[in-house]
Amino acid sequence: MSRTEPPTLTGHFLIAMPGLAEPPFSRGVALLCQHNEEGAVGLLVNQLSHYRFGDVLAQMKLECSDPELVDAPVLIGGPVQQERGFVLHRESGHWDSSYRINAQWSVTTSRDILVAMAAGEGPRQAIMALGYAGWDAGQLEQELMANAWLTVEASERVIFDTPLEERWSAAAGLVGVDPLQLAGYAGHA
Repeated sequence: MSRTEPPTLTGHFLIAMPGLAEPPFSRGVALLCQHNEEGAVGLLVNQLSHYRFGDVLAQMKLECSDPELVDAPVLIGGPVQQERGFVLHRESGHWDSSYRINAQWSVTTSRDILVAMAAGEGPRQAIMALGYAGWDAGQLEQELMANAWLTVEASERVIFDTPLEERWSAAAGLVGVDPLQLAGYAGHA
């Protein structure tokens, strides 16, 4: 008898329902990087920090001559380990500490990707986030049952092509709903 794997939401968006009002999750969109029976880890992809990419590079003592990259926003990835940086990117590379989320995305935490990006040799599509969101075993499932989140397969268009302030609505649009029309509570029959 073979053991079936439990369903996973890795590579999916968690879209905060209107009733989830606590920062940084209010109107949040998280990309789940890992989800299994031990819990889940994700990165918020629409919560702006007060840092720019150039601030992070300066702290790492790296120089960059690309003004667009220097001025790129740094996101709040979540409330856990906000002093730690995560680069979510499309192209895989040979980075020291990289985790392949799925066939489309990887997340890298090592300095070498920042060095490459500063030199113009990093991934073409990437976002930087400080911190991450984490859920213990069963916690995310409880939040889903409590109607805290909508889920949908993640879209690169939302992550890389949609302005930050529109990502919550755009992600909800993937499910076919207007999040402003949703109730902030769960119904029970």
